[in-house]
Amino acid sequence: MVSKLMTAIHLTGHGGLDKLVVRTDVEVPQLQAGQVLVRVTAAGMNNTDINTRTGWYNQSVTSGTTNEGGKNGFDISEEGMGDWEGGLTFPRIQGADAVGVIAAVGEGVDPGRIGERVVCDPYIRDPQDEEGLDTAGFLGSEYNGAFAQYAAVPAGNAVAVPHNLPVSDAALATLPCSGGTAMNMLLLAGAKAGDVALVTGASGGVGTFLVQILKAFGATVIAIAGRDKMAAVSELRADHVLERGQDDLVAQVLKLTNGQRLDLVADVVAGGAFPAYLKLLRRGGRYVTAGAIAGPLVTLDLRTLYLKNLSLFGSTVYRRDTFPHLVRLVVDGKVNPFASKTWPLTEIHAAQTEFFEKKHVGSLVLLP
Repeated sequence: MVSKLMTAIHLTGHGGLDKLVVRTDVEVPQLQAGQVLVRVTAAGMNNTDINTRTGWYNQSVTSGTTNEGGKNGFDISEEGMGDWEGGLTFPRIQGADAVGVIAAVGEGVDPGRIGERVVCDPYIRDPQDEEGLDTAGFLGSEYNGAFAQYAAVPAGNAVAVPHNLPVSDAALATLPCSGGTAMNMLLLAGAKAGDVALVTGASGGVGTFLVQILKAFGATVIAIAGRDKMAAVSELRADHVLERGQDDLVAQVLKLTNGQRLDLVADVVAGGAFPAYLKLLRRGGRYVTAGAIAGPLVTLDLRTLYLKNLSLFGSTVYRRDTFPHLVRLVVDGKVNPFASKTWPLTEIHAAQTEFFEKKHVGSLVLLP
């Protein structure tokens, strides 16, 4: 039986950790037609959650995602999220990564789904909008999300996984945002067998999935990570791992490839190294990004773009085939999600503090 009240984390505005308030008297969501109620057993944490809280998406912020900004916010001059503006209102229950068991169903949903183990696609779309880019809302932003004991989502967003799948709920909770972002980046950029690809930020939540998915596709992967995380990235089957922050990145990469330039750069870092990433691409090469942790403002020589026939892709809203494709890779054992550490939901302040210190590999997960 589902209770009437639940524990949830209310985001009360843009700013520091004090904007996250633990509540034990939040009403359990009332289901609308076509929805299911998920009893959340694990909820991943991501840069998206923190960037939304701190106001980093506002275009008045020009720095990277810093430890100080994660703690205190970015003192944005006005509300809103720049060109990423959605329907964010407060209080909001954040959490894009919902994993759990279906506890109830709304009108029009097969009651036989109650009891299914599910992982949720975080993008909620208008069924009439085939592309879904303009109408998509994000779980934990436009819609209340997984930082709670229960979450309501459209039935189609709750993707069933076998109860006997030997992957923990905490590990599955790294799929919706981190895994989905990586999958979408690579599908948009046409990643394929035989590609020689560079992955930046390879030790992070998205980066660890980029490495694994590229290897599942049959690509050669050159990964960049901090010195203390290089061994862990190697264990993900990256073909080569380079230390982050080297001045001679282009020379190092070309030495590894015997002078061959790259087919693909999958970047979540950006910042000052951006020109080097484009320099490394062959003519007709592809660059795809879904993050800018080292800084969103980059130097682009348009001559490099057009003289090399490059294609640049920005990735946020998932294609409709992105999440099902990712889940199939996991069920088939071709991609192995993992959680570096778990925390009780009520310790979200400590969990996020550890998250933006960036000492971990992969993802951190909350357990409602």
